[in-house]
Amino acid sequence: MRTVVITGGSAGIGRAVAEIYARRGWRIGLIARGEERLEAAAQALQNLAAPKVAIISADVAEASEVETAADRFEQELSPIEVWVNDAMTTVYAPFLELSAEEFERVTRVCYLGAVNGTRAALRRMRARRSGAIVNVGSGLAYHAIPLQSAYCGAKFAIRGFTEALCAELIHDRLPISLSMVHLPGVNTPQFDWARNRLERKPQPAPPVYQPEVAARAIVKAGDEGVRKLFVGKSTLQLFLGSIVAPGLLERMMAASAYEAQQSAGSGRRRATRQPVHAGAGPAGGPRPVRRSGPRARHRRELESAAPRNSGGRRAAHAADRHRAGRSAAQSAALTLTTL
Repeated sequence: MRTVVITGGSAGIGRAVAEIYARRGWRIGLIARGEERLEAAAQALQNLAAPKVAIISADVAEASEVETAADRFEQELSPIEVWVNDAMTTVYAPFLELSAEEFERVTRVCYLGAVNGTRAALRRMRARRSGAIVNVGSGLAYHAIPLQSAYCGAKFAIRGFTEALCAELIHDRLPISLSMVHLPGVNTPQFDWARNRLERKPQPAPPVYQPEVAARAIVKAGDEGVRKLFVGKSTLQLFLGSIVAPGLLERMMAASAYEAQQSAGSGRRRATRQPVHAGAGPAGGPRPVRRSGPRARHRRELESAAPRNSGGRRAAHAADRHRAGRSAAQSAALTLTTL
């Protein structure tokens, strides 16, 4: 039996990745903080034919906890063949409204979480001289967006770390693939769970894709060992724009990105002072929000036309469906660019 480990695997993109591997019959190890969401995800994956699912509540920002989790997965499942680093957190706020503790927490979860996961995977794969590690990146790893300075900084750091380690693997002639998948805006629960100091509720900047689209790209990277994979034209445009016209991109972000990251609803959603955790939120995920207007009506039309999954999966992904996604035809025509 083959084993994959996914950090941040209880919801959103990580959960969608796990579901693909479950349908393939892989054994799956999930790391996240919320125990109830982990248990719900494990049950759903077993219903999808995963032969065995192991779950561990751990903080990826702590290297010792990630190492302990990796040991347990290899004992309970089988040697880890694929490791996906997807854990994240963010805070929506102008830089000077972020506390030092908040900035550090986002950096530790997003950046050091990927470093700790990569280290745990590589230590075990090096001895076997085989395996694949996938770090989940973003178009924001090439050109940042305002109001998410900590998150963007972490994504830049992951890119630098991944590129440095790729060179080391080549130098040491280790047949282990290390990939980075750069994503566009994706419809995930982070927009309901993340701490927010904006005037309105945050949303992904368009164009927005469903988690399943991102998941297919991540699994492709693990299968094929591609060095870099850009998902969607908008991600590739950020990459190219950062090279050709970075100053113009900054002015465009200043003019449009503030509005693009906030929903049409009114009312300032002030942040509370609970700790900023990766994947923090209600145990069952946020309640779906029924929006009005033409964009929301279009989203409902897409959902009514889409095939329905099992009741358990519908409930688990209720939060993912309340924002606009792309149709199956659009997803099928998605641009994937490898470098």
